[in-house]
Amino acid sequence: MIDSLPPLRDVIARHDLRARKALGQNFLLDLNLTARIARAAGDLTQSDVLEVGPGPGGLTRGLLAEGARHVLAIEKDPRCLPALAEIAAAHPGRLTVLQGDALKIDPLAHLNPPIKVVANLPYNVGTELLVRWLTPRDWPPFWESLTLMFQREVAERIVAKPGGKAYGRLALLAQWRCEARIVLTLPPSAFTPPPKVASAVVHLTALPAPRFPADAKVLERVVAAAFNQRRKMLRASLRGLDPQIEARLERLGIPPTARAEEIGLEAFCALARDLT
Repeated sequence: MIDSLPPLRDVIARHDLRARKALGQNFLLDLNLTARIARAAGDLTQSDVLEVGPGPGGLTRGLLAEGARHVLAIEKDPRCLPALAEIAAAHPGRLTVLQGDALKIDPLAHLNPPIKVVANLPYNVGTELLVRWLTPRDWPPFWESLTLMFQREVAERIVAKPGGKAYGRLALLAQWRCEARIVLTLPPSAFTPPPKVASAVVHLTALPAPRFPADAKVLERVVAAAFNQRRKMLRASLRGLDPQIEARLERLGIPPTARAEEIGLEAFCALARDLT
C-alpha cells in the first residue's frame, strides 16, 4: 500500500468504473507500478505535476505518495471524478481535478513552475498531446520533463535512431529539443482491460535549446516531405520544396539518392537552415 486509500480494484468496483474503449482507457491497477512510473519522473517534491487521463487515480496516488508538490489531473470521464475526489480529500490542498478534454484545456492557470508532466496517456490522444508539448511557440517549454506511457511501438518511434523503420518524424521532433529514453516496459497483463500490445514509459527532458539551429516550421516541412514518401530518394521526395533540391543536397553533403530514414537530425537541420 502506498497510502491509506482502498485498493484500486475496490475503488473501480464501488464506482462502477469499467474502462471504455471509446475513451482509450486501460487502467493500471498495480500501485507498485504506478509508484515506479512516478519515480521515473525524478524528484517531484519541488514540482507541480500535470497528469492527463488519471482514470481511477492509480498514478495520481503514486505521484502524491512520491511527494509531488501539487498535482493537476485532467480527466474527461465524469465517472472517475468521485474516485479522484476521495484522493484529493486524503491529500488536502495537493490535488486539483479538472473535468474536460485535455486538448482544449489550458493547464497553466493551475500550475506553478517548475512543472513536470507525468501521465498514462489515453491511447487515442497520446501522440497528439506529445506533439503539442514538443512544438510550443517558444522554447524552453512550460515543462521541464515529460514522463509518458504509450503503446510500445509509439515509444520506440520516439527514441528511434536513423536506419530503422521506427525512425521518422516523431523521433526527429522529440530528439531535436529533448533527451528521450525508454525507462520502463509493461506487458498487457499489467492493465485492466489488457490492451493487445505492450506499453512503455518514455522520459523526455527538455534541452535549454535545440541540438542544432533551425527554424521549427521549416524543419517540420522538410521532415514531413521526406517521410511522407519515405520509400523515395530524397531528390524525389523533397522536390516540392525546391526544384533544385538535388544540387542543394549535394552542396550540403547529403546524398540525393538516400532515403529519409538514413538521414540524421543534424543533416535535416542543415537542410532546413539552407532552405530558410
